[in-house]
Amino acid sequence: MREPIQKQQRCAIYTRKSTEHNLDLAFNSLDAQREACEAYIKSQSHGGWRLVPEHYDDGGLSGASLERPALQQLLDAVRCGRIDIIVVYKVDRLTRSLADFAKLVELFDGSGVSFVSVTQNFNTTSSMGRLTLNVLLSFAQFEREVIGERVRDKIAASKRRGLWMGGTVPLGYRNEKKRLVVEDTAANLVRRIFQLYLDLGSVGAVVKALDAEGVRTRKGHRFGVGATAQILSNRTYLGEIVWKGEVHKAEHEPIVDAEMFAKVQDQLATSAIKRRDRARNRVFLLAGLLHDDAGNHMSPSHANKRGVRYRYYVSQALLQHRKAEAGTIARVSAPEVEEAITEAFPWDKTELRDRIARITLQRDRLLVELKVSEDNPTPEPIAIQFAWQPQGRRKGIAHVPPQRPRLDPNASQPILMAIGRARRWMAGLIDGSTSIEDIAAREEMGDRNVRRLLPLACLSPNVIRAIADGTAPANLTVSSLTAALPHDWVAQERRFLTV
Repeated sequence: MREPIQKQQRCAIYTRKSTEHNLDLAFNSLDAQREACEAYIKSQSHGGWRLVPEHYDDGGLSGASLERPALQQLLDAVRCGRIDIIVVYKVDRLTRSLADFAKLVELFDGSGVSFVSVTQNFNTTSSMGRLTLNVLLSFAQFEREVIGERVRDKIAASKRRGLWMGGTVPLGYRNEKKRLVVEDTAANLVRRIFQLYLDLGSVGAVVKALDAEGVRTRKGHRFGVGATAQILSNRTYLGEIVWKGEVHKAEHEPIVDAEMFAKVQDQLATSAIKRRDRARNRVFLLAGLLHDDAGNHMSPSHANKRGVRYRYYVSQALLQHRKAEAGTIARVSAPEVEEAITEAFPWDKTELRDRIARITLQRDRLLVELKVSEDNPTPEPIAIQFAWQPQGRRKGIAHVPPQRPRLDPNASQPILMAIGRARRWMAGLIDGSTSIEDIAAREEMGDRNVRRLLPLACLSPNVIRAIADGTAPANLTVSSLTAALPHDWVAQERRFLTV
């Protein structure tokens, strides 16, 4: 009798290392893991096991999350039915989280895929094997959490001692053996920025003045409003370290004296209040005029849903949890009622407030009371009413959703610059002319930030085109793009471009 033909079992090896330490060695931890896994697969060749040619290696990435490039590629292969067995050196190479492990097991079971740890003997098809695996993962998760607590405690202790713990080096300093040292030329520029703000009274005016003088950042870029405001509020220049809301005296020398820093902070706070008041009055045309038919004042309010800002006027009775005392319509879309008033009274905002005393929102009409004026010499206000009903009421909320706001051209520039940098970095990594460490040193940023931005090099052309021509959503930022960026272009476009 002929022996039955053994079914081929396609095996994929997954390796991971949490840190970048020694990854540049000719034979590193990832290579050691792969060698052990290959030997195990070879020992199971009698069972039809064979190694697939693809490599799935994640170097310098924590097992706390499933958002790892090589792991995601492996899971895509599992979903497509190209893998039968996943081989790892230890189960914590796959994940250190019980919750993530449950998700993986569900995916593996649904795809008919099993996995093997070459240094831990268990079988996931039996209840005892699953129990053993859960115990191992519990200890792995415990170890990860203990390490995280230890690192956080070390950082907190160092901050309390006033030590700088790395990151982006502030303008005016340089990094010498992980210590901030004052750089005289740049420090003078920082002091000038503080003085310019006190003289001009506006961050925008400071930016214009620096641009007119041809002053550039260390990387040769123009100073932006956001970066300049961050400089003005950075307590590092006062010789302090801020950690978890606490301020500690730092070991590095200050650049700005306490008196100047305090004046700048007072002026920034005053300007912020003025901007907020201007924005509030500019957006809500009828603020202070609108009332419900129970006599309650209707206050401006808003809600943000999927990056779209919806504006409302809400009865004070509703806001104060006195729902029974609210009028017939306790909440109304701001654009809708404002459009009705401006169509009936084509005045600008100043004239509206000069001539209208009160607007009452009733079930089927608007009642407008005009002030006494030269056009209205009678001692009593004139009441004008016209038929009106809110449209599209649903669940007590009346609003007409505005057109989805698009990305501002000024906001698209930093995103496009970040994409361009990521592409240059990726090209250098591919041809071997640079490394993550070289890029981090050259760009004066941490290795983690470089790795976070690198996926932008693989962004869908359609997403890039939408950012460039201004059709991308207004809430699109570098941070939102780099947060768990999907590998598949279709998935990227669905996430960032679908309304």
